[in-house]
Amino acid sequence: MKRSPMTTRGAERLRGEVERLKSVERPRIIAAIAEARAHGDLKENAEYHAAREQQGFVEGRIQELEAALSYAEVIDVARLNPNGKVVFGATVELLDESSNSEVTYQIVGDLEADIKQRLIAVNSPLARALIGKSEGDSFEFQAPNGVKSYEILSVRYGD
Repeated sequence: MKRSPMTTRGAERLRGEVERLKSVERPRIIAAIAEARAHGDLKENAEYHAAREQQGFVEGRIQELEAALSYAEVIDVARLNPNGKVVFGATVELLDESSNSEVTYQIVGDLEADIKQRLIAVNSPLARALIGKSEGDSFEFQAPNGVKSYEILSVRYGD
């Protein structure tokens, strides 16, 4: 399996989620299963089946996160020195030339991506369009709702 890039902050967030799943969710579900078992007939016990389903989801998520972390190449963005170029981990401030509005994104690993937090996946079309460009560059990007024109206002590294 190919190693995938991940920011230091993203790796910490995922490790925190694994810890919470193991120390909080797993014991809560085990207790719910034990309580549901105490109610008797398991075939018609909705609480038991719901708890078992939750258990499967939580265990699957733990495995997924642990596998991702084991294959992650954690990159400390603050230590990069790409001379103003947009690279993995960079935080980029953009000017949308059509609406004259500014937006800031950080390019992160695929598992870390969260558009609500302005974290875009390194393999996303926008991130691919940004990689290698520099502050002051303008570029066009094929967005789902048509072609967008952006100017790169600033490029920062680190949190």
